[in-house]
Amino acid sequence: MFNKRIKIKELLAAEPQQQQVTVMGWVRTFRNNQFVALNDGSTNANLQVVLELGKFDEELLKRITTSASLKVTGTVIPSLGKGQKLEVKAETVEILGDSDAEAYPLQPKKHSLEFLREIAHLRFRTNTFGAVFRVRHSIAFAIHKFFNDKGFVYLHTPIITASDAEGAGEMFRVSTLPFDKTPRDENGAVNFKEDFFGRATNLTVSGQLEGELGATAFGEIYTFGPTFRAENSNTARHLAEFWMVEPEMAFCDLEDNMNLAEEFIKYIIRHAMEHNREDLEFLAQRLADEEKQLPQDKRSEMGLLEKLEFVLNNHFERITYTEAIEILLQSPAYKKKKFQYEVKWGIDMQSEHERYLVEKHFKKPVIVTNYPAAIKAFYMRQDDGCEPGRETVAAMDILAPGIGEIVGGSQREERQDRLEQRMKEMHVPAEELWWYLDTRRFGTVPHAGFGLGFERMVQFVTGMGNIRDVIAFPRTPKNCEF
Repeated sequence: MFNKRIKIKELLAAEPQQQQVTVMGWVRTFRNNQFVALNDGSTNANLQVVLELGKFDEELLKRITTSASLKVTGTVIPSLGKGQKLEVKAETVEILGDSDAEAYPLQPKKHSLEFLREIAHLRFRTNTFGAVFRVRHSIAFAIHKFFNDKGFVYLHTPIITASDAEGAGEMFRVSTLPFDKTPRDENGAVNFKEDFFGRATNLTVSGQLEGELGATAFGEIYTFGPTFRAENSNTARHLAEFWMVEPEMAFCDLEDNMNLAEEFIKYIIRHAMEHNREDLEFLAQRLADEEKQLPQDKRSEMGLLEKLEFVLNNHFERITYTEAIEILLQSPAYKKKKFQYEVKWGIDMQSEHERYLVEKHFKKPVIVTNYPAAIKAFYMRQDDGCEPGRETVAAMDILAPGIGEIVGGSQREERQDRLEQRMKEMHVPAEELWWYLDTRRFGTVPHAGFGLGFERMVQFVTGMGNIRDVIAFPRTPKNCEF
């Protein structure tokens, strides 16, 4: 039944030569009992199917409603309509699935993104989300191709772990213990020895630590999988479940790390520009229309495609954290008290600070390096020769226009004594990470890596303003629908 089907994207690229085809898809619109706009998800473009008047049964025509699924066999002919070079003159029409047009939530009109989040199970059928998720797929493919072509090994790190790589403590517990009769020890604490794994476990916040184990054997690895943060952050930039890409490279320092990250981001963007031009042009127009509603000073200086081209054609600016703070302190925004959060050496820069550096000062992506040790994780390599009170680590963040931090990484601390001292200072139990310390005991090497938030990358490429609109089913505080 289905093996002779041709996808609409493929058909629209062909020439009309009276060829016989079978197409299948969902009805977008049906007008004058004659013209069906059919879409199968392979492209935003619809195929016009023409039903000859009087040829088809009235009962069949009544069932051709918005979102009904059809199988159509017919002849490809030149189209007289505007904006399309061909159409299909139907010979047979079979309804594969009916749709109650009155009950169907997606009527042929403009819907708000907020409304579409409430019906996330159906929003893929809109042009906006069709484009976004085809681009998401394309970027995911590009990630694997980039690393594969460079000889990296794809490592599947565990979803359930007993460690907290970030030291953040905001984790989702994994347990089979009953909530109503949780076993306790003599001190009243939960007795995890009776749990499934015999110890406290959680959903991973990062695959990095396990990734380092792979890098110190294979040389270069990458992970690409879901990560989880139990942060109560109800913002347009945060998710409780999101995907991370985390390469780890042996024989690699901070500069090598930055070079790879910049090359990686540009490769992803270039791939999307080459393979998803039609979808990106649609999203660019959508963004332009959306920005027309904003005051002039809130609008972007560049359109989506211009922004992507600009990133491809410019080297990322590289500055130290200390230089970044000095720029912020000297900025008109700081002097006019326009920043909500304070600016001084030692702060963890907020999104408003990051976006000022990128969008107002440099007007291009920026890599900030050498952050204060006090605000960074235990595994980052400590810089030598720091002045007292201003200890820094070999960290780097890549800041992108529109969303702020898109990549975070560092050279890892390969010196066992320095690492153990840092773990002690930050109350990271060395006995629980004995396996991690073994990489420093048995043939340690300079090594580095970074994490790229996949959804933030998709946001950047598609121009979507809310991270909940670039993942199929967003998981956020008080929301776990679908």
